[in-house]
Amino acid sequence: MSVHDAGPPEHPDRLWNSPEPAASYDVVIVGGGGHGLATAYYLARDHGISNVAVLERGWLAGGNMARNTTIIRSNYLLEESAGIYEHALKLWEGLEEDLGYPILFSQRGVLNLAHSLQDVRESVRRVNANRLNGVDAEWLEPEEVRRVCPIVDVSPGVRYPVLGATYQPRAGIARHDNVAWGFARAAAAMGVDLIEHCEVTGIDVAGGRVRAVRTTRGRIAAGRVAMCAAGHSSVVARMAGLDLPVQSHPLQALVSELLEPVHPTVVMSNAVHVYVSQAHKGELVMGAGIDACNSYRQRGAFHVIERQMAAALELFPVFARAHVLRTWGGVVDVTPDASPVVGLTPVEDLYVNCGWGTGGFKATPGVGWCYAHTIAHGEPHPLTAPFSLERFTTGALVDEHGAAAVAH
Repeated sequence: MSVHDAGPPEHPDRLWNSPEPAASYDVVIVGGGGHGLATAYYLARDHGISNVAVLERGWLAGGNMARNTTIIRSNYLLEESAGIYEHALKLWEGLEEDLGYPILFSQRGVLNLAHSLQDVRESVRRVNANRLNGVDAEWLEPEEVRRVCPIVDVSPGVRYPVLGATYQPRAGIARHDNVAWGFARAAAAMGVDLIEHCEVTGIDVAGGRVRAVRTTRGRIAAGRVAMCAAGHSSVVARMAGLDLPVQSHPLQALVSELLEPVHPTVVMSNAVHVYVSQAHKGELVMGAGIDACNSYRQRGAFHVIERQMAAALELFPVFARAHVLRTWGGVVDVTPDASPVVGLTPVEDLYVNCGWGTGGFKATPGVGWCYAHTIAHGEPHPLTAPFSLERFTTGALVDEHGAAAVAH
C-alpha cells in the first residue's frame, strides 16, 4: 500500500480524495482519462504498486473519456488488434463486478453495414478472420439485419442499399463517466493519488533516464513516468525530447433530445460514415469520421455535423424529426498505420501509450491491464508487444486502415 491515505474519501459526497502532490512517487501517470485511471488501478491491484500519482491538467476524465461515443467491440481484422480488443472485451464483461461500481455495460451488439459488393467481400473476410481469432462474429443478410434493428431502412431502392452486415452480439456500449469514476474510486481506495488541475509543463531527463515531471503545482520526482495523454501525447513526449509519429485531429459527435427506446443495437456504416446508438437515458448518440485538419480544438464544425445528420437519415428515416441537443469534439491521436503505440521509449523508465485514434474507449480495461504490466516489469506485455514504437523503424506495421471499419 502507499504511504498516502488509502482510506475512504474525506468528504462523503466524493468518490475519491483530492490530495496535494507528494514530493515523489514510484510511478507518475500523465493523463487522468480512462487509460490513465485503468493503468493506475491495475498497477495497484495486480502488481502491488500503489505509490502512484495520476496527474490531470483539468478534471478527471474531462478529455476524450467524456467526449467519445462509448462503443465497445473487438471485431477487428488483424490478429494483433483482435487480441488486445478481445482481451479488453472480456474484461468489460466482468468490470462492473470487479470495480464494485455500476458502469452500465450493455451488450446490445454492433452492426457494421455493407452497401456495395466490395463492402460485402471485405465484411465476410473480417467475419472469417474474427472467427479464426476466437472473436464472435456473424454475417447477416438484409432481412436478418432488419430483424436485429427494425428501424434501419433496408429497402432495395435507396441510394445506399443495405446488402448485409457483420454482427458482433457481445459488443455494446457503456456509460463513460461511470467507467472513469469506477476506476478512480477503486484506485484511490488502494492508495493511488488522483491529482486534478495539475498540468505537466516539463519532464526532467538526466543520463538517459527520466527523473521527474514539472507541473503547475511543483516538481514531482518519479521512478517511472507513464504517458497517457491521448491527443496531446506528442506535446507531452516533446518535453522529454521525443518526436512521436502521431497526428492529432478533431473527432465530432452529437446527441439528440431524449426519445423513447427505439434503437436496440449499435449501427455503423462506412459508406455514409455515421454510427448511431441510443444511450441509457434515451438520447441518440451519433459520431462522424475524423476531421481532415490537424487541430486540438474540442468543438464541432457545422459542415461536419450537417453531413453526419444527413448520413444518419439515409439509414434511419424515422429520425427525420428528431432534434439535436448538443455537439462536441474530441482530440484523437492517429499513427501512420492506424494502430496504437504502447510500451517503452528511448528514455529509460519513460513509457508511452498513445495513437488509439478513434478506438481508445473500447480498449480502456485491456490497455490499462497491459500497460500496468509493462510499467511494473519494464518489458512489453505480449498483447501489446506488436504495438511498440520500434515498428516504425523496423517496418513491422500493424495496418488497420479500413480494416477497423468505420471510425468511432
